Amino acid sequence: MSQYDAPFEIHVHGDVPLRKGVTYAQLQDALKPLWTYAGAKSLADGAGSAYEEEPGIKFDATEQLLTMCWTVAGDEDFRQQLDEMCMSLNELAEEGAAIEITFYDAEFDEEEAPAEEESRDDFVMLFVGPTPAAIMQVQRDLLVQDVVNLMERHFDAAELDGVVAEVDKLFAQRFDALVSSLELGKPPKGSGGPGSGGHGGGRRPRHLH
Repeated sequence: MSQYDAPFEIHVHGDVPLRKGVTYAQLQDALKPLWTYAGAKSLADGAGSAYEEEPGIKFDATEQLLTMCWTVAGDEDFRQQLDEMCMSLNELAEEGAAIEITFYDAEFDEEEAPAEEESRDDFVMLFVGPTPAAIMQVQRDLLVQDVVNLMERHFDAAELDGVVAEVDKLFAQRFDALVSSLELGKPPKGSGGPGSGGHGGGRRPRHLH
């Protein structure tokens, strides 16, 4: 499929802290589903984004950090690349991290489209981490941010401690069930209540840098 007839512009966005000692070669192998989808022969060849203003896929060896702000033209079949990528990144990640995948309808024009017509935009939040506990921790933190941001429109932040505690209780119950079946590590714990940021709502704006 050429970039000119692809129905979506697909944006991958997220920062993944990597284990000490992870090499560029390991990262290239883990991200192979992305750069091969873009038609590249290596990570270096495919790391550039479709948009010059986006940094693309970057590996900071000093900070041991993978940074992705990368757009590629594609179709729904891109979703098949994501599971393989996440499984590979789980083995390299130092801690839990979220990766946002946004499908922008390349054919939809907000200004010219009829009022009743909707775009085919879609948004997927993926999570990677060295253990299920690490993944659940970042899921918990993002959920708390979203809930608090929503409720702060109506309540003071100091009034929301009970809400945060209920979210923690739900994750603790889920983790207890996981531990009982897999005997894994410790459940996620609160790392602070109110936070900034949020997810969802309307057509997502592109990340700006």
